[in-house]
Amino acid sequence: MGGAGWGVMEGMKPVAGMVVVQFVFAGVNIFYKLAVCDGMDMRVLIAYRYLFASVVLAPLAYFVERKKRTKLTWRVVLLSFVCGLCGGSLAQNLYISGMKLTSATFASAMTNLIPAITFVLAVLFRYEGLAIRTVPGQAKVAGTLLGVGGAMLLTFYKGAQVTLWPPTHVNLAAQLAARHHSSHPSAAATIATSEPSSSNRAMGSLLCTGSCFFYALWLILQARLSREYPFHYSTTALMCLMSTLQSALFALCFDRDPAQWRLAFDVRLLAVVYTGVLASGVMLVVLSSCVKRRGPLFASVFNPMMLVVVAVLSSLLLGEELHLGSVLGAVLIVVGLYAVLWGKGREAAAASPEHGKAAAPAHEVPHIDIVVHRHPPPPPSPQQQPQSPASAAAR
Repeated sequence: MGGAGWGVMEGMKPVAGMVVVQFVFAGVNIFYKLAVCDGMDMRVLIAYRYLFASVVLAPLAYFVERKKRTKLTWRVVLLSFVCGLCGGSLAQNLYISGMKLTSATFASAMTNLIPAITFVLAVLFRYEGLAIRTVPGQAKVAGTLLGVGGAMLLTFYKGAQVTLWPPTHVNLAAQLAARHHSSHPSAAATIATSEPSSSNRAMGSLLCTGSCFFYALWLILQARLSREYPFHYSTTALMCLMSTLQSALFALCFDRDPAQWRLAFDVRLLAVVYTGVLASGVMLVVLSSCVKRRGPLFASVFNPMMLVVVAVLSSLLLGEELHLGSVLGAVLIVVGLYAVLWGKGREAAAASPEHGKAAAPAHEVPHIDIVVHRHPPPPPSPQQQPQSPASAAAR
């Protein structure tokens, strides 16, 4: 009984880890919005985010994995560079560029394509089996579609206002925008009044789709990197270092204003520390471990959960109202999430050796084991007993 309980606890660790990851990533979206309202360039924020993550993870990886870490090969370095490009600098900057050309709502809704794109890529790279004719395979497909549909409903359908708790009258974004407007009127006016152009909507949609594709590709590559170099702290630190160099070079190509790169004790520094140390530092280690243990699809199906947390935090901290679409979308997301987890759990149970021993096929023909025992030969008769040399000589 104790062994079974321990196995259940070990199996729940990746689930709990991914839930914590999504809560932290939801906080990243809140800090993104606060940093934008304060007038910070998002490209600079991304560069600082991975820089802080590298500073935290590099010594941690050195001391934790110093004795067991194997030699670093050029193949691992190349994979880390590609992972940093796909899941770090490229995906984040494409997302921000698409958000500027369309809207934050549209861009956040497009991120819910990640589970569907990851499922397709995982099947193509043979990390996941489609098995559409089996019940677990159908549950995974249906759960992924329900999660994406629920996230789209949460974002696009507003509905009637739902009051689950008394209003907090807290709007941190409005306070930061007002303070930034008092010090930089022209920049604040640009942030507050800019509307997405209809002519740029197609390009923004393409950029957001590209961001989702590269993030899903990063989940696939991360699973391969974890198998070839199974040291999570080292691979995450190396990937963040690659993303730092790439993001800093990209940010310097567009914004060389020293004021944008200057950090003070304000919301910008808080956003950089939160997104860099906690989100891109600690949580990427947890995410890499979950991808290694349960696969890339398992990690991607938790992404729609982030929208639920963002909706609640936005209602409490940013003064946003909660509507019926958010509630219905959250219900669909949870149902789809449990459907995918159930399907993967059944597949894992069917593939385990214990399951194969315990459950025999129903069509197996009963057999009889025939055991042959070898008995010692009977003692020879007196006539057959060999004569001794003395008796032979007496004759």
